[in-house]
Amino acid sequence: MQDQSVQIFDPKAFRAALGTFATGVTVITAIGQDGKPIGLTANSFNSVSLDPPLVLWSLAKKAFSLQDFVAAKHWAVHILSADQEHISNQFARGAADKFAGVDTVPSEHGVPLLQSCAARFECASTFQYEGGDHIIFVGEVKQFERNDHPPLVFHAGKYALASLKDNDFSPPKTGCTEPPAFRADMLGYMVGRARKNFLDSMRGHLESNGLNDYEWRLLTIILTKKSLTASMFERFNKDAALETILATLESLQQKGWIAVTHDGELKEATYGLTQKGVYDSVRLLAIAKSHEEHLMEKMGYADGMLLKSLLNKFIQKTEGSSPNLWSDEFVLKEKAAQ
Repeated sequence: MQDQSVQIFDPKAFRAALGTFATGVTVITAIGQDGKPIGLTANSFNSVSLDPPLVLWSLAKKAFSLQDFVAAKHWAVHILSADQEHISNQFARGAADKFAGVDTVPSEHGVPLLQSCAARFECASTFQYEGGDHIIFVGEVKQFERNDHPPLVFHAGKYALASLKDNDFSPPKTGCTEPPAFRADMLGYMVGRARKNFLDSMRGHLESNGLNDYEWRLLTIILTKKSLTASMFERFNKDAALETILATLESLQQKGWIAVTHDGELKEATYGLTQKGVYDSVRLLAIAKSHEEHLMEKMGYADGMLLKSLLNKFIQKTEGSSPNLWSDEFVLKEKAAQ
C-alpha cells in the first residue's frame, strides 16, 4: 500500500482521508424558534452511551439553522434507508421548504418524524459542546424505532449501498489440485448460471406462448427499437450467425408476432411488431418485470441494487464496440451507412 501521508497539513487531503470512513446518512429534524419545522442532512451521527442512552451529532457554526437547533429542546435523528437518497439530497439543499412532499408525523413534542427510515431516535437535547468549527449536540434517546430497511451509506463523497459480506461461500472441490482448475467462483460460470436461473423463471411463460429464449430476445430488441433490419439485428447479436437471425425472424413472422416491410431507402427488409406482437410482448415483459421484482425481494433491496450497479459497470468495462440498444441514434446511423 502506497503511503499517501502529507508533510504539510492540507485541508482537502484531510477531508479526503476522512471520507475513507464509511458512514450512514441521517436527517435531523426539530421545531424552529418560529414554530416551523427545520431539518438538515448530517453524517456526523454517533452513539455515546447505552446507560443512559445518549447519541450525538454535530452542526457547523456557520449553518443557517444553528440557532434554531441550539434553542430546540427536542430533536429527532433519522437513519435513512437505501431508497431514501432523494430525501438526503432534499434536506442537504438550502430549499425554502425542505419538507415539501415528505411524509411526516409529529412527535409528542411536535418534532416532524420521517417515515420508512432504517431507524429513528427521538431525543431530548441534553448537552452542547464546541468542537472546533462545529457545535456538538448530545441528546438522550426517549423513544426509538427500527425497521428492516437496509441503510443508505456515504463513502468517499458518494452514496453507497451496504451489503453483508458472505463468508460462507466455499466453491466445491473439483478434484483437480493443480491450477488451472475450473471453479464455481469463476466469473463466466457464475454469470452464465445466473442468466440460466433468471430465464428459468420465465421459460414456462415463453413456452406457453410458443416462444424460445432466442425468439424472446429478438422480440425485446424490436420492442425497444420499434423496427430493425436483419443486419441491424446482427450487430446486436454478434454471438449468432446472420442465417440464424433470419431463420428466427421468419419463425416469428409465421407465428404472427412480427411483420416485414420493404424500405426503398434502406434497400433491405425491415421487421416490426404486429398488433398481436405488441400486445403479447408487453404482457410478457410485465411478467418478466414481476419475476425480477420477486427475485430482488429475495435478495433484499441493497443487494439487488448493488447487483445491478456492478453488472452495469461490468457491461461498460467489457462491451467494447457493441452498440447500445437504447441509443436513439443507432437506426439513423445504420440508415446513413447503407
